[in-house]
Amino acid sequence: MTYLTLLNTSAADAPTKAKDISDLITKEKFSSYANVADFIDDSPRVTVIVQPEDNDIAEYGNSVMKSLTGSDCDRDGEMDDNATCNRVYLKLWLKYTR
Repeated sequence: MTYLTLLNTSAADAPTKAKDISDLITKEKFSSYANVADFIDDSPRVTVIVQPEDNDIAEYGNSVMKSLTGSDCDRDGEMDDNATCNRVYLKLWLKYTR
């Protein structure tokens, strides 16, 4: 049996985008990360619904839904790729290690 959890969100639930990521992550918090992997692991998670692949449809039928969960490194409510997470970490590193 397959279970599906739907998330009910609206624009009002979305986080307000900070002018600068350091408005959301303090120097003390940033210094607790050993490396970029720790930073990514501690970032909020975002789940999005994506199109199922053909093999998913073949296995589960036409009504199958597929979701992906990833990190929101810049805290804007959207899933970020690895390059974005690295860029956010570098920006914080440059600001807090100078």
